[in-house]
Amino acid sequence: MSETVSISTLSGDDKFTTYVARPAGDPKAAIVVIQEIFGVNAGIRRKCDRLAEEGYLAIAPDLFWRLEPGIELDPDVEPEFQRALELMGKFDQDEGIRDIEAAIKWARSESGGKSVGCVGYCLGGRLAYMTAARTDVNATVGYYGVGIDGLLREKDAIAHPLMLHIPTEDGFVDKDTQKAMHEGLDDHPKVTLHDYEGLDHGFATEFGKRRTEEAAQLADKRTAEFFTEHLV
Repeated sequence: MSETVSISTLSGDDKFTTYVARPAGDPKAAIVVIQEIFGVNAGIRRKCDRLAEEGYLAIAPDLFWRLEPGIELDPDVEPEFQRALELMGKFDQDEGIRDIEAAIKWARSESGGKSVGCVGYCLGGRLAYMTAARTDVNATVGYYGVGIDGLLREKDAIAHPLMLHIPTEDGFVDKDTQKAMHEGLDDHPKVTLHDYEGLDHGFATEFGKRRTEEAAQLADKRTAEFFTEHLV
């Protein structure tokens, strides 16, 4: 069952919408799905629906609500892709983390105090790393996160398990950035990095031309096992 609900910001002085997918029975845990630059679109909702089918309470907060509430963009349509890049440039990531923290708090309460994980894609992959460093989330996964090399100074604050999926031919994450990520995080006791040789950004999207089926299934299998180990 899915619905859209409004949840309060951390300060309690405003609200934003969140897509919620509920499992058939009591949730075994909750997972916050962090959007790409394209908003809470059909692909992100499908990520939530899949997690609900696996027994999780899954929610996707609209992180662009301060810029343009309810926006949904298609990465395969060039004008919409450019619009997404514009929104990303205006997006306040620190405020976004606070909204994710509010979503974690809501999910923990709504699930009856169960563990809460996060999984993010693209921009959401970067925000997943920041969430691991800045909140009390129980476990976090990031797919093709951008600019994480510039966040390595926060790595010592990561207290709970974090997994990162890194395509080696990512057009938004160059080789030097990937090298810095490995050098900075390979020996971190809470962080696991997986490389996907020859693949580009967006390989695990649910819909569209960016998806690479075999690799997407492998990454999602690793994610499922990771959440089973650390949330359930």
